[in-house]
Amino acid sequence: MQTKPFRIGTRGSPLALAQAYETRNRLMSAHALPEDMFEIVVLSTKGDRITDRALSEIGGKGLFTEELENQLASGELDIAVHSSKDMPTILPEGLHLSAFLPREDVRDAFIGRTAPKLLELPQGAVVGSASLRRQALIRRLRPDLNVIVFRGLVDTRLRKLAEGDADATLLAFAGLKRLGKEAVPTEILDPKEFPPAPAQGAICVESRIGDTRIDELLAAINHKPTFDAVTCERAFLGALDGSCRTPIAGLAVCDDGELHFHGLILTPDGQTSHSVEISGKCADAASLGRKAGEDVRSRAGSSFFEGWS
Repeated sequence: MQTKPFRIGTRGSPLALAQAYETRNRLMSAHALPEDMFEIVVLSTKGDRITDRALSEIGGKGLFTEELENQLASGELDIAVHSSKDMPTILPEGLHLSAFLPREDVRDAFIGRTAPKLLELPQGAVVGSASLRRQALIRRLRPDLNVIVFRGLVDTRLRKLAEGDADATLLAFAGLKRLGKEAVPTEILDPKEFPPAPAQGAICVESRIGDTRIDELLAAINHKPTFDAVTCERAFLGALDGSCRTPIAGLAVCDDGELHFHGLILTPDGQTSHSVEISGKCADAASLGRKAGEDVRSRAGSSFFEGWS
């Protein structure tokens, strides 16, 4: 019987803490355990400390996970909680994503200071975003806009917007909802026109491969439809070598054992794109995502990716 608290690793941002608390609460409920059986361990990551440059310039997604994964691998943490879209497609040896919580809203939220909708912004308006996918999709819809890099915590970006650093910004609606800020957006973007990042809206739990005690703990909170959907999306990313350096969108939906996936790749200027759709069994999520990625990569041709590096 476990006598000491399970150690849950997380970043220290308000959103990361909200995700860690949600994971802890689900574990408490699933196993009828008291709160003192779980210790939230907060770590600062390189991605948190460097906020004046785009992630693509300083190393990509792993900047938000390295410190947590080091302590997880060494046994100092029992599990680590992440935003799934922050996770590199290749994990450190000995670690895996063992559980996903039920997915939140996958859509992007537009927050306009000078206009309530993206298409209503005046010509030449400034839109701030740290995401290359969002930047490319904005340029695809509105090539006249001035898109700038906008990084920092949610409250930091909202403050920058209020102070006039930009006319608008975009954030994940899931994160705003988890922070109780669902009233902040002035427009919720249609995922058909503005498709989400792979794994957007999903919280994942990372653990050590072969740790059966932790596997049993997490099995009770794993949401299989989300697990399968995100597995497909991450396989799509993996087939494209997806990272924070690449504008890629993708969304899989699992329903009654059937999976449907739609993926999109864009050039950074948003003016050239290739899409792919694939359907099959949820049980084949990884192979379907991989096949979709290989298909769109083949059709796009090698020259399409030259501007991605």
